[in-house]
Amino acid sequence: MFHLLMQANATVTLCHSHTKELERHTLDADVLVVAAGVPGLVSPDMVRAGSVVVDVGQSRTEAGMVGDVDPGAAEVAALMTPVPGGVGPMTIACLLQNAVRCARYRRGGPSYLA
Repeated sequence: MFHLLMQANATVTLCHSHTKELERHTLDADVLVVAAGVPGLVSPDMVRAGSVVVDVGQSRTEAGMVGDVDPGAAEVAALMTPVPGGVGPMTIACLLQNAVRCARYRRGGPSYLA
């Protein structure tokens, strides 16, 4: 995601679960993509009002499947992907697209997908 955003000329800040003062960075984000694998790492007070939150993380807890962003952040953000069922279907679609592309490369056929 970092590289895709950079290729689109976005200004990107990359943090991790041990970044000091993480909320200082998250509150500056117009688009916040969270993929740390730490349930509830980003709380609602760490999300800028009106931002877009993409919660990629998914962890199984006693409460069920949860993301890296507290669900309460949806009240602050303009848009937020759900967990489960948010980015997962798109990830699977891209994985299948790449698998078909690889199979076509291997057979010497066209690399594009119709």
